[in-house]
Amino acid sequence: MTDQPRHFIDTQDFTREELLRIIDLIGLLKAADKDGACPKLLAGASLGMIFEEPSTRTRVSFEVAMTKLGGHALYLKPGEIHLGVRESIGDTARVISRMVDVIEARTLKHQTVLDLAANATVPVINGLTDYNHPTQVICDVFTMIEHAPVGKSLTDFKLVFIGDATNVCSSLLMVSTQLGMHFTHAAPKRYQAPEAWQAIGRTNAAASGGSLTVTDDVDAAVRDADFIYTDLWWWIGQEAEIPDRTSAFMPDFQINEALLARAPAHAKFMHCLPASRGVEVTDAVMDGPRSIIFDQAENRLHAEKGLLVHFVYPRLSPPSSDLASYHRGRIESFLKP
Repeated sequence: MTDQPRHFIDTQDFTREELLRIIDLIGLLKAADKDGACPKLLAGASLGMIFEEPSTRTRVSFEVAMTKLGGHALYLKPGEIHLGVRESIGDTARVISRMVDVIEARTLKHQTVLDLAANATVPVINGLTDYNHPTQVICDVFTMIEHAPVGKSLTDFKLVFIGDATNVCSSLLMVSTQLGMHFTHAAPKRYQAPEAWQAIGRTNAAASGGSLTVTDDVDAAVRDADFIYTDLWWWIGQEAEIPDRTSAFMPDFQINEALLARAPAHAKFMHCLPASRGVEVTDAVMDGPRSIIFDQAENRLHAEKGLLVHFVYPRLSPPSSDLASYHRGRIESFLKP
């Protein structure tokens, strides 16, 4: 197809209804997969996976998702392609677009994904940047719906993120307020969500009926929480800040049994993983009965299936049986001695 593709770079690019439709599709595909009946909706399609850093969940989930859907995935790790080195990002996007049906990219800088999308002629899916992680939070919302507290629906959910203003925090703040949820970011003032993010969240909440709270009062934050979420306290390039960050977050902002005890009994613990066990969260919480982190991790697979089908399936144009037979016949005739 030659029409302009739609990319999945930021949940803010989509309406509430569009996001919920993707989440519903994830549920259908997960149910089919659990019955061993995942339809081969992307048979013959290819996914180019660009990674500027190693990955576990994102790499495995996209590759397995494409296989289950009948397609093929190529892992393009650092140093294997000329992404901005000896070839412009735009040229890389144009070339790969001629060979695959969809591109997934995990990049260190958000601008790299934007540049790929600006030049690609196939859909580009953001697998994580320094700014956001939209595939993760679509998975997270789906997981929360699966673990909804009794009597509560999506717009009742109170999601509390405790820790640094990471790319996952950014995406959770935005998607939750888009969907009418009630989002709280609890962190020391220096590490709270920047005003630009908060402005987006407040605008979203005004339209959806959700809410946004940013605070350094952890006890108040968890008092009515349905889901308590954390992430690493530092990211790539912040290693020199580890001592300062550790002293700022420890012990008040560590997710431990004492903190969890101050939340409602039904509150669940979430983490995008990988985790620094014993740092932002204790083993007792990660491995405890209120943790849903491995359900969450598994759901990355189902989320990627939903995203791939949503963005790629409508663009595929399988040939008619007559056209397929025509070309097969021509080629077989050519190959005859």
